[in-house]
Amino acid sequence: MKPHLLLLHGALGSEVQLKQLARELGAFFRVHTFSFCGHGGRPLVPADFTMPHFAQEVLHFIQDRDLAAVHVFGYSMGGYAALVAALSAGGRIKSVTTLGTKFNWAPDTVATEARLLNAEAMREKVPQFAAQLEQLHAPTLLPELLNATAAMMQELGNAPLLTPEKLASLTIPVQILVGELDKTAGVDVSEKYAAYIPHGTFEVIMNTLHPLERVNPDLLASRIIRFSEEQN
Repeated sequence: MKPHLLLLHGALGSEVQLKQLARELGAFFRVHTFSFCGHGGRPLVPADFTMPHFAQEVLHFIQDRDLAAVHVFGYSMGGYAALVAALSAGGRIKSVTTLGTKFNWAPDTVATEARLLNAEAMREKVPQFAAQLEQLHAPTLLPELLNATAAMMQELGNAPLLTPEKLASLTIPVQILVGELDKTAGVDVSEKYAAYIPHGTFEVIMNTLHPLERVNPDLLASRIIRFSEEQN
């Protein structure tokens, strides 16, 4: 019987962005996906648009479907949520692989990221991308989604959930992947935080930027498959 694998999307994304990866992995896993609160057409409730709530959504999804010993892959924000969930998963999560997950949410870093989350500027500078976001997340309005995302980032800056101490308490295997050209997550920072995890591994994917669609899906799938097989 194939093992379970849960795929988690990144900020401003939805489970739709994971379809190609899910197809790549379908021969090896029973693949599961869902969209976080406020994404992909799900209602945006500001009080629930937080990283602790996203992590709870991961745990509830696993528990509601009785997915024992599930492997989890999280892209960017999804990787952060996966690791936070793993801290209290009670053995249900067998391993976690992250790609492009940002660990350093220092206030100056948050300010830089938050400045990019302006609906008017986005519509002016990257109108096609803004239109794609509006279609993907309808009926949620783009300014509401961007403001909620900025607020979530600021909350992580004020009270990070993946401190060195928390990461050091993880008992499951964790694979940290980052693109060589990923300026969002950063190679040096990713390697630094991976070193805090007792059973953590770290790999740089060469010539790769942050956006998931710029990552070679065959290569990414092979890393997820290989890592999960090592845990069996």
